[in-house]
Amino acid sequence: MKVVITSEGSTMEDPVDPRFGRCRTFLLTDTEKEEVQAVPNDAAALGGGAGIQAAQNVVDMGAEAVITGQLGPKAAQAIQAGGTPVYVGASGTAREALKSFKEGRLKTLQRPAPGTGMGRGRGMGPGQGRGMGRGRERQKG
Repeated sequence: MKVVITSEGSTMEDPVDPRFGRCRTFLLTDTEKEEVQAVPNDAAALGGGAGIQAAQNVVDMGAEAVITGQLGPKAAQAIQAGGTPVYVGASGTAREALKSFKEGRLKTLQRPAPGTGMGRGRGMGPGQGRGMGRGRERQKG
């Protein structure tokens, strides 16, 4: 199984980078062959859209699972659109995170239901009241 771990370095002894889109390196691990390839995250230097571009890079690597600390909703949606599960809350070294993954101790990021998320709400619109308040009454004089 090909598992991508966000990392602050290029080895399994380096800490997990809690940031997905801005992590320094992706560790592409083959859990069956026990091989690790360090892939620099070129998207980290982008001014905007780093999470989405990083997600596309991970999908292009053929990842079957992603282990990270956290990621934004757009990056999560981009990864999960291809059916790749994302495991969040990872910490410690990459090796420890992979062990936690294998033992089922990482939380799976739940896929949002269709139609939820960043929609158009009714929050800042004009009020629906009739403006019938009395305020201060004028004195007749």
